[in-house]
Amino acid sequence: MSQPFPPLPPFPPITPYRTGTLPVDAIHTLYWEECGNPNGVPVLFLHGGPGAGLSPKHRQFFDPAHYRIVLFDQRGAGQSTPLGEVRNNTTQLLVQDIEQLREMLGIAQWLVFGGSWGSTLALAYGQTHPERCTGFVLRGIFLCTPPEIDWFLHGIRYFFPKEHAAFAAHIPEGERGDLLSAYVQRLFSDDPAENLAAARTWSRYEGSCLHLLPHPEVADQFGSDAVALGVGRLEAHYMRHGAFLTDNQLIRNVDRIRHLPATIIQGRYDVVCPPTSAWALHQAWPEASFQMVEDAGHAAFEPGIASALVAATEQFKRDGSL
Repeated sequence: MSQPFPPLPPFPPITPYRTGTLPVDAIHTLYWEECGNPNGVPVLFLHGGPGAGLSPKHRQFFDPAHYRIVLFDQRGAGQSTPLGEVRNNTTQLLVQDIEQLREMLGIAQWLVFGGSWGSTLALAYGQTHPERCTGFVLRGIFLCTPPEIDWFLHGIRYFFPKEHAAFAAHIPEGERGDLLSAYVQRLFSDDPAENLAAARTWSRYEGSCLHLLPHPEVADQFGSDAVALGVGRLEAHYMRHGAFLTDNQLIRNVDRIRHLPATIIQGRYDVVCPPTSAWALHQAWPEASFQMVEDAGHAAFEPGIASALVAATEQFKRDGSL
């Protein structure tokens, strides 16, 4: 059953009290930041995509008087360098990065908060290092299974036909039966202009389908070079490799984190990450709280989803559970 939360707005905008970079190998350097209370309860924010990077708005899901809020741009995303780089970029390496960041910051355990691809990474991290997690806030569940990938590439057209037509039109008609391979060929060709054009089209497609009601400014933001290179290249890379996960791995390994408090928050009309994945996770993890937000799509700042996310972090603040 859905669990109603009282409506709560996001917290006011804040600025980091500390930022830095963390070289994690010979190729990648991560951007990270801390906000809120330096002596507060640690919480880790994991952004979506993969490749979408951070927004200042992501800091606003947490009470800054209570939480020590840690955010970072994953490999190839946002202010991490190099942007859009897929070499040495796997789920397992991202999990290692989280541990390296945790150790550098001297944090023993933290609440893990992730939406969309961030929920994928949160589950993968938690199942690898359950002893480092105090709980999970998960939104817009994505398990990176073949049906989910096929839906993103082909199924969204049933709800966003115009947007999907623009996405497909970037590819010659004879190659549209396998859009992923066709995009991979262009996103990773030796021609930077071809890479960028494909990335812009891919990223704009996703940005056009995130909300229940149209938000053209979001599609424009996703079409910008800074976002598009990360989103287009990294999403195709991870989809191409099934997120470097084994078959149904994140469902099969739920027992490793079942003892920890968790909440699953899902938009009823999420066409990017359809609710069937959130439901499958909840069926495997019935101890987790589950809320279907009835008037929302995928985006974290849909009003009902943002309210549910804030309510979840507030409940954890009050009693350490979700």
